[in-house]
Formats: sequence, C-alpha cells, structure tokens
Amino acid sequence: MKRKINCETARNFYVLMALEKLGHFPNRTTEKEAWFLSPFRSETQASFKVSLTRNRWYDHGMGIGGNVIDLVSRILRCTVKEALEFLNNEISHFSFQQQPIIQQRTAGITITKVQEIQHPALIHYLQTRSIPLAIAKLYCKEVWYTYKTKTYFAIGLQNILGGWELRNKIFKNSSSPKTYTYIKQGHSQLIIMEGMFDLMSLAVLNNAQLHTSDILILNSTAFIKDVEQYTTNYEIVQLYLDNDAAGQNISHYLTKKFKHIKDQSASYKHYKDLNELLRNER
Repeated sequence: MKRKINCETARNFYVLMALEKLGHFPNRTTEKEAWFLSPFRSETQASFKVSLTRNRWYDHGMGIGGNVIDLVSRILRCTVKEALEFLNNEISHFSFQQQPIIQQRTAGITITKVQEIQHPALIHYLQTRSIPLAIAKLYCKEVWYTYKTKTYFAIGLQNILGGWELRNKIFKNSSSPKTYTYIKQGHSQLIIMEGMFDLMSLAVLNNAQLHTSDILILNSTAFIKDVEQYTTNYEIVQLYLDNDAAGQNISHYLTKKFKHIKDQSASYKHYKDLNELLRNER
C-alpha cells in the first residue's frame, strides 16, 4: 500500500521536477539556479527563478515565492491537501518507474454507462462550442457517472488506459486512471493538442489534416514528457497547444529540441485555443 506523504516529506520533492510535470521548462540554467517564463502570467523574459541548492522558487515579476507545495497549489489552484495528493502520485511514479498516471480530483467517480451522444443538454453544449454533433460522435461518447451518490452525465473522451475526460456546461472532470489519448492511424505525421475541444475544433476547421495524421491529446500539459517518446516515430509533428504560458513553454521546449516539430499556434494567435478561434469565426 502506498504511504501518504505529509507536508514535511513533500517539501523534499524537487521544484524543478514539479514544474516539468506541470508542463513548464527552463529557458536557461546555471549551476545553482534555473530560470523560467512565469507559469502564472504571460511574459517574454524569464523572471521566475528556481534555486537548485535551496529547492525554492521565486517569481520576480509578482514578488512571490515559496516551496513546492506553494507552487503546486498556486498553479493548479487547489488546496494544500490536493497538492499533497498530486505530489504523492508523482513521488510514487518517480520511485517505482511505473506508467505515469495522475489521479488528482478523480477519486470517487464511477462510470455507470457509455453511449452515443444523445442528451439534449449535451447537444446544446456542443452547439455553444460550435461543434457539430456528427463531429463529436466521431471521437466522443455520452458518459454517465456517479460521484458522492449523485448521478451526472457528460461528453467523454477516453484515454489509452480506459479513463475518461468528462465535460459538460458546468463541470470539467475526469475519471481514473487519468492520462493522454492516442489515436494511431498509421500516418507519418503526428498532431499534438491539449484537450477534446481542440480535437473537435480542428476536425471542423481542417478535417482533412486529421485524416492524414495520428493524434495525441494530452488531457493535461503534465503529460508532455510522457508523450515526447512518440515524436521520434514521425516525420512531422504539428503542435496545436494553447496560447498561454504553459502551452507556449511546451512549444518552445519541443521545437527547440526537435527540428521536425512545428508550432502551429500562430494560426490562432489572437485566440486562446482552436475552439475560441472556431467560435469567433462562426
């Protein structure tokens, strides 16, 4: 049985590793410190410092800093208890080198039924996001689940381990095990996106490209290191990540490391993501 960590133990978890798992990578490093673009705001000059000797972070632009628990709590906007759960999963993964699975905010969800999307509320939700029902049915299902004795339903995208990303007008949730979605179709090009609505939006905007590509949906930027292994299997990799600090940091990291990886975020540079572009074009 996996032992739960306390605050004292969690503080020993490396800030650098937590940032990497959350999708943030250094712009430059020295013997004693690493500098990042801030994970809390947009900037072009790295002002977020991690002390490698003290295992502490400090955001010079905001005048705040702290330990790894403070960092995870602020990035994920979660409680200290939830931050400890996240770090507990990551320490377990690091120690035993298992298949990476993040199980934060998913405990207690039980999937009870999976079917074709047909509920009027979900169809209306898709309409508000400018996604045709026929497109949604290609990739997603209507998923019913229980949580704390109550029943809910949502649009679901299944990941490679059988877990579900769950979305409706009110809730954004996921069931265990949480990981990425990989749609392998035998092509030489790979497309990497962050979420199910990026996938469905690209299917509306450029369906032909999806039909000639394999597809990876991160479901969380925390999984970027886990999917990086796949990029070397393709001649071309196209990135359609969010225009925020986390998405741009990942794009910068991958395009700098691999010449065959291309950042396509300029095609929706005035919008946060592909779905926002789609909704503003209609």
